[in-house]
Amino acid sequence: MSDTEIRDDRAAGRLEARHGDEVTGRVEYFVLETPARALVPVHTVVEPAHEGKGIAGSLARELYAMAAREGAAVAPLCPYIVKWADRHPDEAPRPAPELLDAAKDWLRAHPGRF
Repeated sequence: MSDTEIRDDRAAGRLEARHGDEVTGRVEYFVLETPARALVPVHTVVEPAHEGKGIAGSLARELYAMAAREGAAVAPLCPYIVKWADRHPDEAPRPAPELLDAAKDWLRAHPGRF
C-alpha cells in the first residue's frame, strides 16, 4: 500500500485510493447536515486485483481521520465500515443513534443516489 494515495473527491462523494492513475478502491459517501454534520459512508469497493492489500482499512481509517479534522461525526451505513469501526473503537467513535436514523432517512429520500 506504500504507493497508494488516498484522495477525497467531495463533489463526487468518493474517497478514493489511487495507485498512479488507477483507482484501486473507494468509499462512496454523502455529507449529512442535520441533526448534526456527519460523513455517511454507504459503500466500500476494492478492485478485485487489489483485494487483500489493506486498501479498505486504509480508506476507513482516512474517512474517520477526515471527519475528525472537520469536526464531523461518521454515521456508517456501509457494512464494511461498521465492522471496521467495531474493531477500531479508539479511532472510530460511535455515532449518536439519531444520526444513524437521519442518515437512513436521507438515503431513503434519495433512492437513486447510491
